[in-house]
Amino acid sequence: MRRIFIILLALVIVLGGAAAIYFLRPIEGPVRDLSLTADVERGQYVMRLGGCVACHTDLKNDGALLAGGPPLKTPFGDFIAPNITSHPDAGIGDWSVEEFARAMSVGEGPGGKHYYPAFPYDNYTVMSDQDIVDLYAALMASSPVAEKAPDHNLGFPFNIRLAMLGWKNLFFEPRRFEPNPEKSALWNRGAYLAQGPAHCGACHTPRNILGASDTSQYFMGARGGTGGSFVPPITPESLKADGWDEATLTDALTGGFTPDFDTLGGSMGEVINESLVHWTEQDIQALVTYLLEGE
Repeated sequence: MRRIFIILLALVIVLGGAAAIYFLRPIEGPVRDLSLTADVERGQYVMRLGGCVACHTDLKNDGALLAGGPPLKTPFGDFIAPNITSHPDAGIGDWSVEEFARAMSVGEGPGGKHYYPAFPYDNYTVMSDQDIVDLYAALMASSPVAEKAPDHNLGFPFNIRLAMLGWKNLFFEPRRFEPNPEKSALWNRGAYLAQGPAHCGACHTPRNILGASDTSQYFMGARGGTGGSFVPPITPESLKADGWDEATLTDALTGGFTPDFDTLGGSMGEVINESLVHWTEQDIQALVTYLLEGE
């Protein structure tokens, strides 16, 4: 009997050790070239592509630009987008470009602090090295705000950040955007925007019980909009079935009106006002092309 107990204990230890090795593996991705010459003005445009202002600014309460956003309510608790101004203490002003790139690429901040997927690093990871370098330069040139944003309001066990390392090993793979040679340059630009900085799938793709995007239902709609409302599907089939075409979708992304002359409000309204209206016509056209053609 004792021998059986020892064998079972050894088996538990071996399996537990194997699981720990798997779930606690460091997350790495393709090496970035961060020696590129940065362009602050272009970085400010990337900031609008990535929706940084809408998430990291409490617009409803006239919060300072990039000084912290309103609560994002989820089944796991309330997430607060932090201060990302150039302030060295309250913001990210003391971050190196390497630390910033790691946060964007693998969801890990200085000191090994693992970020929750409410920060869409699983989209930002595909961004180009130039976009990362330029965005960093723009944030370092932002006006510093000395007030820290509140902490997330999460209950146990979701407040254990180390658990995010295991989550990443289950659901996250750092990568870069790979153009499809069979598609046009316009389509590829739209795919890059939607999959990367614009992180369309973060809202329009459902998530599993652990908060990971269900890629088998890419762009098929999700629960999680303003007040827990349903975020509609944006697959080519669903868009066309609802009467969207190139002209109406372009009008909606830049003006907020549907084909039925209804107004897009809530979270999408903020995306339009703080992000999409700042895009170039060509980037809007690229996104529309990608959404209507699909993969």
